[in-house]
Amino acid sequence: MLAEETQEADEMARVPLRQVLLSIAGLWFCYFVLITLRSSIVGLDFFGELLWRRALVCLAGAGITFVMWMLLRLFDHRRMWMQVVAALVLAVPTAILTAQANQMLFAPVQDQVQSRMAENRGFKIGRDEAGNIIIEAPVPDSPDTDGALGPDGATAQVVLPASSAKDEQWIGLVELALSRYFLLLAWAALYLALLAGARAQAAERRGERFRSAAKAAELRSLRYQVNPHFLFNTLNSLSSLVMTGKAERAEEMIQAMSNFYRHSLADDTTADVRLEDEFALQQHYLDIEMLRFPERLKVRFDLPPALASCRVPGMILQPLVENAVKYGVAPVNRPVSVVVSADEEFDRLVIRVTDDGPGVPKGTKPGFGIGLANVKDRIEARFGRDATITSGPVEDGYVSELRLPIERKAAA
Repeated sequence: MLAEETQEADEMARVPLRQVLLSIAGLWFCYFVLITLRSSIVGLDFFGELLWRRALVCLAGAGITFVMWMLLRLFDHRRMWMQVVAALVLAVPTAILTAQANQMLFAPVQDQVQSRMAENRGFKIGRDEAGNIIIEAPVPDSPDTDGALGPDGATAQVVLPASSAKDEQWIGLVELALSRYFLLLAWAALYLALLAGARAQAAERRGERFRSAAKAAELRSLRYQVNPHFLFNTLNSLSSLVMTGKAERAEEMIQAMSNFYRHSLADDTTADVRLEDEFALQQHYLDIEMLRFPERLKVRFDLPPALASCRVPGMILQPLVENAVKYGVAPVNRPVSVVVSADEEFDRLVIRVTDDGPGVPKGTKPGFGIGLANVKDRIEARFGRDATITSGPVEDGYVSELRLPIERKAAA
């Protein structure tokens, strides 16, 4: 069990693949929408031709970004600075590849795009047979005409050699790569933020498992304190019956002990049980005690059917019932009634163990001995401040009272 917990604690926190795919798809979809809006504002008249090419560029970019993620995830459990450096480095080839994909897909229509955008600005761009770029623009009549055209609409041409066109192509690639680089860094920052969130959730789950394990260990330890005390008292009673020659009653006590332990050990020591099962367990215990005090001990259980399914910590009533027998029945020679009852008051489950015996011995200050302290620790570990226990003498005897939250379903 401990090995399994350790293995689970060492599991590597990962961002779910679905989240990764959604983040990549969202990145490139937003890019597609923004570039498309910009294209429509510019007013390119071959909108459909650009649209499908742009969609292919975004699909290629998403695929290349996915490959970047596959490499970046290798640093998921490195230090933060290493993750940042990995993101900065891996974004470079990713940006170059996406820029190249963009240039390849838009190369057939690049001249058309440039020409159309030039016309919107009042000049023309074209190429001659040698691949040289020709820029033609209107010439103002004179510097004093504030940009107005001359009477004959004269134009001027600028010719850029083909070598300049290749340089411009490389410059365009660099510019595209730089814009994609910062786009990819934004996605990498989002991914690292998702990874940090996954780590925080994993740490919270581990902390919760450790807290649950510690709580279970505490409850198990507290419950185990009950059994030796009960067994010691019962064996003493059994020894007395054997020594006094009451073999038949000793045999009945052994059978009652068997029923008690079969019942008490049937469930998980840290699990809650139904209140009717807890009452049945105490009935087994008092059956044993009635063999010790056949003329003195009178028992009554009062459990409303509506409260039978309420959940309580197993054997939580054992120390209370034992104290009732020890201090209320054993010291006297008259009949003493022990009543175990349950009620619902102000949305709380109230369980009382009362007896009409003498209570605590004279000279003994009422308080919390080992048994009652055990009960107090257990209900605090289980319910926190929502549960209380009180114990003390009353006018006609002694009463111990538990007030617990009402829970009718088993804890998950």
